[in-house]
Amino acid sequence: MDHATALFQQHRPRLLGLAYRMLGTQADAEDVLHDAWLRWHQQDTETLDDAEAWLVTVTTRIALDRLRRAKTEREHYTGPWLPEPLIEDVDQPEAALERVESLNLSFLALLERLSPEERAAFLLVQVFDYSHAEAARMLEIAEDACRQRVHRARQRLREGRPRFTHAPDVQRRLLEKFRDALEQANVPALQALFAADAVHLADGGGKATATLRPLHGGDRLVRLYSIIAQRYRDLPIVHRLQWINGAPALLTWVDATLATVAWIETDGERITSIHSLRNPEKLARLEAVTNPPAGTSLS
Repeated sequence: MDHATALFQQHRPRLLGLAYRMLGTQADAEDVLHDAWLRWHQQDTETLDDAEAWLVTVTTRIALDRLRRAKTEREHYTGPWLPEPLIEDVDQPEAALERVESLNLSFLALLERLSPEERAAFLLVQVFDYSHAEAARMLEIAEDACRQRVHRARQRLREGRPRFTHAPDVQRRLLEKFRDALEQANVPALQALFAADAVHLADGGGKATATLRPLHGGDRLVRLYSIIAQRYRDLPIVHRLQWINGAPALLTWVDATLATVAWIETDGERITSIHSLRNPEKLARLEAVTNPPAGTSLS
């Protein structure tokens, strides 16, 4: 491996982590890295004072351009848009906890509230620990403008954050109860699980059956999942709890095909929101590296 390739591979996890957080899908992130690699291959790397800064700058700008286009496309997306689970490891083993938590699927969905410019500035400063001055140079804007973007991003994210913090052990316990209630088509158990103002979001992308708008109210969610449980009761269905993007999620196979990845928010006692990813294009990578299991233990 030549020196330039070795340098790129050294920084690849960081670059992939940035591109994935920018775009919310691994396929788009890998396309960004491919374009960055082509530009890197054309660059005289011996003249660079800071290879990492150059690579992060190029990756950010390519991802920003792609996100601007994606924002327009997502305005015409069928139903709610949810991020794609990440299959490949990103960042470095010593990555800070905040950076790991920023891979959470709920957090990535929340980032959709930001403009592309706000998202880029926020990620560079808040997640990847670049100074406002460094981020401003990468984005080719004034430092004050960068500070304003980060400030606006923080405000938007605070407004959209769930009322309660993530608690993976509690999420896992409630997902286990949710799984059991679905398997048994147990309506009283479902009623006990959902908060009165619980919200359901599903992403079928027009390619799988899913609600086309957010569904509000625990009673409505109970009716929805009661229907689902009855409809699939006689089919070969397997559920498994698994860590996805650093948090527990419930994976469901129907006829040996991965049909759903669901994750939740909780107040500690009940489910306050549930996200259901059903778009087969976004499940394909995960399905390729998992098999319908016999067990249901967290792995």
